[in-house]
Amino acid sequence: MNLSQEAGELSSELLYINFNQDVTSISVGVRTGYKLYPLTSTEHIEPSFEKDGGHEVCIIERLFSSSLVAMVELSNPRKLRVCHFKKNSEICTYSYPDTILSVKLSRQRLVVVLRQNLYIHNIRDMKVMHTIRDTPKNASGLCALSADNENGFIAYPGSSQNGEIQVFDAVNLKAVAVIPAHDSPLAALTFNSTGTKLASASATGTVIRVFSIPQGERLFEFRRGMKRFIHINCLAFSPDDVYLASSSSTETVHVFRLVEPPQEKTAEGQQGWFSYLSKTLSPAAILPSQMTDAFTQIRAFAHLKLPRSGLKSVCSVVSIEGVHRVLVATSDGSLHMGDIDPREGGDCKYHREFRLVGGEDVPTAGLASTSVPSTEQQTYASVISKPESGHSPSVSHDSHLASPDPQRQSYTEDDDEQPPSAQTIHS
Repeated sequence: MNLSQEAGELSSELLYINFNQDVTSISVGVRTGYKLYPLTSTEHIEPSFEKDGGHEVCIIERLFSSSLVAMVELSNPRKLRVCHFKKNSEICTYSYPDTILSVKLSRQRLVVVLRQNLYIHNIRDMKVMHTIRDTPKNASGLCALSADNENGFIAYPGSSQNGEIQVFDAVNLKAVAVIPAHDSPLAALTFNSTGTKLASASATGTVIRVFSIPQGERLFEFRRGMKRFIHINCLAFSPDDVYLASSSSTETVHVFRLVEPPQEKTAEGQQGWFSYLSKTLSPAAILPSQMTDAFTQIRAFAHLKLPRSGLKSVCSVVSIEGVHRVLVATSDGSLHMGDIDPREGGDCKYHREFRLVGGEDVPTAGLASTSVPSTEQQTYASVISKPESGHSPSVSHDSHLASPDPQRQSYTEDDDEQPPSAQTIHS
């Protein structure tokens, strides 16, 4: 969530906030640097790393739980810096022909989104692998990148007039699908953890759809509401694909369950007039198609009510201590947590509010808290080489990054590493 272009609603310090790929960490860009918070406790949240160098960081993305971060500073919005924060070293820098609107990371790719171009880098050596040029104007930098190694897809708007989605294979560097998802322009996109599902919402904010990838077939259609059009800020699948969360400018976070509703079966002896009347009086038979859709779309399984409305937000659903929890970071510098009742759904139990920027945490009286043991921080090399689906990329055993070209020196994590020279990308 990039707040550097927003006015009036952000705190005096906060410029950027987002979860990492597996929701084990949250990155916060502020006017004096950036902070990284681990998401391993329900009792308290303290930064695991804080960079206070006087630079206004308007984009800060972390690669899983590794020491690699990609950042953009407000003073130079066309320049990307890739750094090893633990060693306080710069790996490389790239300059682009326009303002960087968003940056996405996976173990194989780094994607830089400009207003009308997308640059796809190989994350092992930061070479530009492919450029998608002359895309429809994308002022918000809307883009989704799957974190899966094998299903490394990119989704981005295919039109500025309607909700068409372009799906591109970032691993094999080819277009794979065009999905006519909505009538109105897109507002939110996200992949599930395996890159096999894509959720989308349009600018009207009433309907959320889930598609199979790469086929592009519609799997689910959820209805957020009918009373008013709102702007959906974020969509997020739970890691186990059980839930899909949606946050917006309202105080309500909707949680949908990715389970098809049971089909009612009629006994053979009860067919006849009953079956005829059911079909004759069904919504599809007597109502316009727009109203029929409202009856067939799936409603939210659970809701989390936030204490304040009118804020931009990013959300996620994670399992901590065996409990599915909704996490919502808002543009006033807060992180909210609520618990989902897996049986009944309904109103989520509001856990507490953590202050990431300014102020103190707001506890919920009488609510027991639990914590998860903190895991050891991973190295950049171990993260990009983590096996997925039985496939293990080639990695050297001396903590050096694997390079696809043996003749090309890869970036290392040695204490005496020399950062490569800066590079400029021309339009």
